[in-house]
Amino acid sequence: MAAAVERPDDRVRTAGAAKAGDLAAFETLMRQHERMVLVTALRLLGNIEDAKDASQEVFLKLHRNLGKVEAASNFSGWLYRVTVNVCHDMRRKSKASVAVEDMPEPASAEDDPHQSAAGAERRRVLQLSLRLLSEKERAALVLRDLEGLSTGEVARVLGSTEATVRSQISKARVKVREFVERYFRRRV
Repeated sequence: MAAAVERPDDRVRTAGAAKAGDLAAFETLMRQHERMVLVTALRLLGNIEDAKDASQEVFLKLHRNLGKVEAASNFSGWLYRVTVNVCHDMRRKSKASVAVEDMPEPASAEDDPHQSAAGAERRRVLQLSLRLLSEKERAALVLRDLEGLSTGEVARVLGSTEATVRSQISKARVKVREFVERYFRRRV
């Protein structure tokens, strides 16, 4: 049996019910967006425990401020903005973090062990390279290249202009590329 596909008007109804105090609707909103928030936080913070803490904080803020979120169509943008801000706050409060090497990697039974190891190394190198970026560059790059938002959406989430976002992404890509090239040159 195929899973039901959710339509945009279903999301609007769910958001409206959650705003009216329906806890089941709020839980549905959380389930719909929990992966997006957790993955974004993980990419910004670099470790799973901090990402889980950030996700909890994001959903607490959502619960407290649900009435202020106007358009259901911009709901994801609001969540991205809150996620980025929570992650920035957490990084400022705590500079110490669990090493990326300690992050658990999802395993698949059908993966070739060599491909799995190569994929894990690529993810680890990407996480290491993200640490080199300023918070603004990291946020712009993660939202644009890893989360797939358009430049305009990233600009709205970060409260910036598209030109600034393009510049941040360009600089971030250069830094990441240079880091990856240096890393793999040393490995050969």
